[in-house]
Amino acid sequence: MNEKSNKTTLLDCTLRDGSYAINFQFTSEDTRNICVALEDAGINWIDIGHGVGLCASEKGYGDAAETDVAYMDAVSTVLKRAKWGMFCIPGIATLDALKEAIDRGMGFVRIGVNLEHYQDVRPFVELARKHNLFTCVNFMKSYTRPPEDFAKYAQEAEAYGANLIYLVDSAGGMLPDQITNYIEAVRVRTKHLRLGFHGHNNLGLGVANALRAVELGVEFIDGSLQGMGRSAGNTPSEQFVCALMRMGIDLDIDPLALMDISEKYIRPLQSMASIDSLDLVSGLALFHSSYMGTIQKYARKFRIDPRRLIIAVCEKDQVNAPERLVEDLASKLAADGMHGAWKAQYKHYYGREQE
Repeated sequence: MNEKSNKTTLLDCTLRDGSYAINFQFTSEDTRNICVALEDAGINWIDIGHGVGLCASEKGYGDAAETDVAYMDAVSTVLKRAKWGMFCIPGIATLDALKEAIDRGMGFVRIGVNLEHYQDVRPFVELARKHNLFTCVNFMKSYTRPPEDFAKYAQEAEAYGANLIYLVDSAGGMLPDQITNYIEAVRVRTKHLRLGFHGHNNLGLGVANALRAVELGVEFIDGSLQGMGRSAGNTPSEQFVCALMRMGIDLDIDPLALMDISEKYIRPLQSMASIDSLDLVSGLALFHSSYMGTIQKYARKFRIDPRRLIIAVCEKDQVNAPERLVEDLASKLAADGMHGAWKAQYKHYYGREQE
């Protein structure tokens, strides 16, 4: 076991990433109750707010039950030890919104960006660090660029002042060996850069990937109660804590208390667990579920299987799903016919060299 494994920190993002699963409808009361319970269970880092982050409601990414300020005020007076933070995507969030969150007691911020736009984080990082805020840069869809690029941009973000860089498996399709490759690429460049891992569970590998990250010295691991989150959900906090206990790693978190919070507050919000085929194919193809509406639109228009359209789109672009591309590919799939073609379409996945 890597000697850094005892530094592992669980950051619970139930109230932020989990909000996707209920259309961003956590209330201020939910936020207060769950935050206090998480703190009592031993969680010291808690992500809150709209799933897309600061300013998301007013920018048209779904109306949350509360304003950003209401979420901040809900927790700032009830947490005694744990830090609370929010997500922040440049281009959606503003510097003024980040400053207001800092003024209201935010303890950390996670700045989300696609790798090719890494420079967009700089003013946000600089503002956060000016106020001594613990600052993370989350490289969304990390798998869309080779490990060496991830390492290069991670080092750039650190140079801006970021405290921690996140490897993010947005589609839940990365394999443990890929986690290794990305983290080792960072270590080739720098031994001291601090890392986090945010995984999704589309292929059922959320916990396995998180454990691999811990073995490699990654300090911060994201999880959510019941795995509640966007698409197929996140690494389940309860399972992750129990798996670490089996490995002899003590996070000083009460696993039964986590289970109690999960049973009381989260399970009533969820329908019966099942494996959704669209989520599963998203993991296979490394498709980001934020574009699922576009897929469904053109799958209906051309009367084709949306799963095959996802795969076709990701053959061309794993970062974005522009409408023109989706429509063109949907039209082609409809014209070519869907019968007997599945093996040819899946050739991309068999025997390819993993990054």
